[in-house]
Amino acid sequence: MSVPPSIRSGLDVSRETLEKLELLERELRRWQSIKNLVGPATLDQIWDRHIVDSLQLLDLAPEAKSWVDLGSGAGFPGLVIAIVGQERGLNVHLVESNSRKCAFLRQIARLTGSSATVHEARLETVIPGFVGKADVVSARALASLDQLLEWTEPMLKAGTIGLFPKGRDVGTELTEARKKWTFKTDILPSRTDSEARILRITSIESHS
Repeated sequence: MSVPPSIRSGLDVSRETLEKLELLERELRRWQSIKNLVGPATLDQIWDRHIVDSLQLLDLAPEAKSWVDLGSGAGFPGLVIAIVGQERGLNVHLVESNSRKCAFLRQIARLTGSSATVHEARLETVIPGFVGKADVVSARALASLDQLLEWTEPMLKAGTIGLFPKGRDVGTELTEARKKWTFKTDILPSRTDSEARILRITSIESHS
């Protein structure tokens, strides 16, 4: 399945990068029948629901050189960011505890020649090694904002930017998180879902 014309016209990437994204789509469809990497209902919306939705995060941290993606799953957003960010020298670390998903991530990183390192481990064991060493930490559809802040607090305090896409319950999540945390956040619109928002967090302090 090729890139829908409406999406192709809006992608500001080179022909080589577009071909790598198309390879990601083909491989995801091939692996999906065996490994069930993404929700089956989203398979016919790979480009807008997964690829473009992931890609919009890159524009929110254009100077980033080191990126950590938590709970990478089938590679959204981390693998897409690694493929597109390759031309700007971006190094991406994909943290995922599921072995079959890690196998997929490694395969696509190898086929596309992307600067993506796969960490097959629980994120709690990996995060300490990136404190003060990553420009961005991201997580998509992984956990509540409160839980994400709990995990990433050491990184955010050290200057890492947090980019967390959220759905229609973003207001509730912000209210709950502010009971425990004081943080600076930009609430940004999503290009792919009018009800979704992207939280860009740049500072944090615990109330305790």
